[in-house]
Amino acid sequence: MQPSELIIDRPDEGVFRVHRSSMTSHDLFEQERAKIFDHCWLYVGHESEVQKPGEYRRRTVADRPLIFIRGSDGQIRVLYNSCTHRGASVCQQDEGQATGFTCIYHAWRFNNKGELAGVSDQEGYGDNFNKAALNLKSPPRVEHYRGMYFVNYDSGAESLESYISPVRELIDLTMDSAEVLGGWRILSGTAKYSIKANWKILIENSYDGYHLPSVHQTYIDYLMWRQKKASVQNPNPTGSDARDSSSLKRTRAYATKNGHGGFLYRAEGRAIANPSPLWPEETRREVLRVKSELIAKFGEQRARQMSEVSRTICIFPNFLFQDSQTGFRFRQIWPVAPDMIDVVQWDLVPRNEQQDLFDARMEYSLAFLGPGGLATPDDAEALEQCQRGFAAREVEWSDISRGMKRPAQMNDELQMRSFWRQWHAWLKGDPKNAFTDDIDRGAGNSLLINLEA
Repeated sequence: MQPSELIIDRPDEGVFRVHRSSMTSHDLFEQERAKIFDHCWLYVGHESEVQKPGEYRRRTVADRPLIFIRGSDGQIRVLYNSCTHRGASVCQQDEGQATGFTCIYHAWRFNNKGELAGVSDQEGYGDNFNKAALNLKSPPRVEHYRGMYFVNYDSGAESLESYISPVRELIDLTMDSAEVLGGWRILSGTAKYSIKANWKILIENSYDGYHLPSVHQTYIDYLMWRQKKASVQNPNPTGSDARDSSSLKRTRAYATKNGHGGFLYRAEGRAIANPSPLWPEETRREVLRVKSELIAKFGEQRARQMSEVSRTICIFPNFLFQDSQTGFRFRQIWPVAPDMIDVVQWDLVPRNEQQDLFDARMEYSLAFLGPGGLATPDDAEALEQCQRGFAAREVEWSDISRGMKRPAQMNDELQMRSFWRQWHAWLKGDPKNAFTDDIDRGAGNSLLINLEA
């Protein structure tokens, strides 16, 4: 099929369907790499990972080998991990601290700013040999926002700040919330795993509220057991106000320009800063103390948005920004093949968080979204079953129309439609004119939940 034929989108009728060849076609997979991943902003790392001069992380971003490093001059750089002589990798470890790198092939030496510092047998080169022209190279665009560094392989792309501007309001709420606790830091260690499914299914799944009760009943049962054991009155297994049709109306799914989207909901058990009934009284007092500092610094309304609302954001195409009662993490989803995904995940914590709150945050994070937790294996099984089901080629279309005829709740699929519309626009070669929302519902442009509802 031609790219223009892959999506049926009729908002006035409440119809949105995606052709399942988008999940299986090798040709479309290669088009995605060339038309999307070579032109969009892609996450590389967080500044807290390279705090000291010479600290580095080795990353692969859209199949390119990169070094994310802070030089001896204090500047953070992104360098191609490829010797300018014959192409061999110069960095051999995933992380560390170094004054420089030496290529194992011909022993060319580069300092931690990427400068060519030494060439073995340099006398063999002529007088016009230009060492400066052979420094390690960087991607065409390297930009950062709130400590998050991104690359773009398209030198003509719009700025990162412009690209993420539709969701900056939500990003800033999370990033500002840790200011009273010293800011955010990435925890040492990275969760990495693979799923035998198409990458776009995991994007959908990562901000899909609809599947929670059907796929994650084990986790819900575990939370219910913990709350009953602690004699919690009126147990609420998810800590969310989204328990029935009336409370769901106080949640929100959203779609923005550039294909970003996600959902919001009010939740207890947020270490910043909405206490859980499961926590000891001393811990609850500490959380409320942090909340009072947020109110003093940012005002009551903004502090409440920071502390009472969980935010999931997908920055198109493959970066998930998840701030919930199960912790705060970055998740990056990489296409390996039409039916294979690599997932990389980092947890963030406030630098000066009290130990018991840190422990609570980690317990939630590992129990729910860790690779061996009570949720991720369930998701992997569901997604792999979808991928196997796509082999029934005669069943051509997937339906993604939930919520098209009402204001979008977190269990609806507006955010998926936003992603697919932007994906479709890139494949058709017209990404700047993509219309990612369903219709103008007169709700204004704010992405915040009405906390008084």
